[in-house]
Amino acid sequence: MDDHYLEAHYSRYDEDGRLLTRHGQVEYLTTMKYIRACIADVSDPAILEIGAGTGRYSVTLAKQGYRVTAVELLARHLEILRSKLDGSETITAVQGNALDLSAFADNTFDLTLVLGPMYHLYTKEDQLRALSEAVRVTRPGGRLLVAYCMNEPTVIQYVFGLNHLREVMELSMLTPDWRCVSQPKDLFQMVRTEDIAALDALVPVRRIRLVASDGATNYMRERIDAMDDETFAKWMDFHFAVCERQDLIGASHHTLDILEKV
Repeated sequence: MDDHYLEAHYSRYDEDGRLLTRHGQVEYLTTMKYIRACIADVSDPAILEIGAGTGRYSVTLAKQGYRVTAVELLARHLEILRSKLDGSETITAVQGNALDLSAFADNTFDLTLVLGPMYHLYTKEDQLRALSEAVRVTRPGGRLLVAYCMNEPTVIQYVFGLNHLREVMELSMLTPDWRCVSQPKDLFQMVRTEDIAALDALVPVRRIRLVASDGATNYMRERIDAMDDETFAKWMDFHFAVCERQDLIGASHHTLDILEKV
């Protein structure tokens, strides 16, 4: 994981702000819904977030009374995360890398969140290493939530919607079958649903479900952001009604792979 490009990007980008917009709230509310479902029947769950960023999820969960361990690569993000704490929370925040969780013993956590690292891992070896580490530290029967950025929405919105076709073709960033090719300088790695399934097949997990975290939201983000409260509530009703429909998953900008360790 190359943190040079990540540091440069996130020093300019307000990730908390994105999740607080109307369109960003869809992804956040969806993720929180499935987090709650995964720990609903667990007494005093131990939660690990790998790639915790500035703490949008970890801090929220800690303030709700959960025991949380937050691991974050970037020192700046860790500083912001810690600034949100008042000392009453049961949370441990440490700097670390998704590729090496050797600080944690096997079978430790009831719920492991990997909500950002897969966006920034560009080889199958690194993706497998990160997922394997997350699975290792999760107890048998525990759940993992792993987030991905999807290929086709990027082609639709970035390549065609924002008129970058000529640029990406000149840079050889598209394969003949329209798969996005990314390097660390490009910041984000795009996948397809079959890539996620192939990765899952290499670790001791079973899939509970694959969810469209934001569905159609980012295709119409300006309209989503302009919605009044009543209309937005109806949009969320619609989104939750269709976010598990597998025929729509690949069109979502973000997906959430929900797994159980076996």
